[in-house]
Amino acid sequence: MTDLGPVGWPPGPIRTERLVLREAQERDRAAFIELHASPEVHAYLGGPRSRDELEREMPAVPGRWPGSFVVDLDGAMIGQILLRRASERHRPAAVGKADLGYLFLPRAWGFGYAAEACSAALDWLDGVLPGEPVVLATQTANVGSMRLAAKLGFTEVERFHAWDAEQWLGMRAPVTPSA
Repeated sequence: MTDLGPVGWPPGPIRTERLVLREAQERDRAAFIELHASPEVHAYLGGPRSRDELEREMPAVPGRWPGSFVVDLDGAMIGQILLRRASERHRPAAVGKADLGYLFLPRAWGFGYAAEACSAALDWLDGVLPGEPVVLATQTANVGSMRLAAKLGFTEVERFHAWDAEQWLGMRAPVTPSA
């Protein structure tokens, strides 16, 4: 996991009731291209990238770095979970904390997969870095993402204006190990 300390990567697959969080594989390349070229997915993220550009630039095994989980449903990628250390490009209140990001293909929306996958990733993080605070940023106009943040236990730290829109920064209180 990038800059999150001595965390072994990749972990073994993380299984939930319906999903598997795993490291990226070659077979995921087409889904990564679809994910990053989707106007729906990138409506609140500055817009999609060109499919031609993605085809040229996407590595054979995309998304293979510490903190990047492929979300797999029945053997096919439906999304990506990202855990990384918030850097200077983030809001001052976020810098140095673990940052949760997620992208899901539109056909996977509305089934609770994002909540299930993010919960599993956060549980994993709590196990390897107990007490680590986690932040999440989204546009306030992204109603689905705002609902998911609340469901995952994130509470508002601040709102700010960036990329021509109001942004929301939330934090999830650190989970401390029980004695």
